[in-house]
Amino acid sequence: MKKTNEFRRLDYAPGSFLTIGSPVVTEIAAQYPFKWLLLDMEHGGFTESNLIDHLRVLTHTGIMSIVRVPATDAALISRVLDAGADGIMIPHVISAEQVEICKKMMYYLPAGKRGFSSSVRQFAYGITVPENIQDMDKPLLFAQIEDVEGVLRADEIAATDGVDVLFVGPADLKLALKYHAPADLNYEEALQKVAHAANANNKKAGLLVRDKTLIGQMKRIGYTCIAINSDMAILRAAYEEIKKEL
Repeated sequence: MKKTNEFRRLDYAPGSFLTIGSPVVTEIAAQYPFKWLLLDMEHGGFTESNLIDHLRVLTHTGIMSIVRVPATDAALISRVLDAGADGIMIPHVISAEQVEICKKMMYYLPAGKRGFSSSVRQFAYGITVPENIQDMDKPLLFAQIEDVEGVLRADEIAATDGVDVLFVGPADLKLALKYHAPADLNYEEALQKVAHAANANNKKAGLLVRDKTLIGQMKRIGYTCIAINSDMAILRAAYEEIKKEL
């Protein structure tokens, strides 16, 4: 049985991004010692219609299933959690208020406004409904920091109850810093600021790392929730190696 509260400990938690949207790829990735896998509905091939097949693959593995939704949409978040996802990643988080809005969509009463149904897959279609839903572990919340505003407000975002991971999106953050960064903030400084904010508030700091040689450096900065590349990039790199022999 997976326990989200165990994931909240500040231990090292390697993961990876899945974007292709094939359950076969998810099943392959689940054979490896990841603590979590990101199922990407924002930029990847995951949809509401195929998501449940991936969640079935991960149900009994002990690997946390985190779904990145495209936006803070109450209906979509509810359906993703009803389907059995362990957590949600929200892109472009820039304020504590944004987190509070998202929490309302993720939590049942009295903490939130999420609709309750005992017959959804989350409760094995009515078989495993707890006597008191307030005794359940709350779903994980990954707040993605990929804007200058998010970096500058990292302390208040990390201090918000319910945030489990401040997760840096490198591509968008680098783009944002290129056009909107204050003079005293570069990418390396932004990484340190986010990690410090997360660790100071006993939350995980997360990051997508494309170059595996940088994992040790990122861990030393304070990142413990590291996504090691993506399925698409891993596949592409393997084909590039094959191309050298053609």
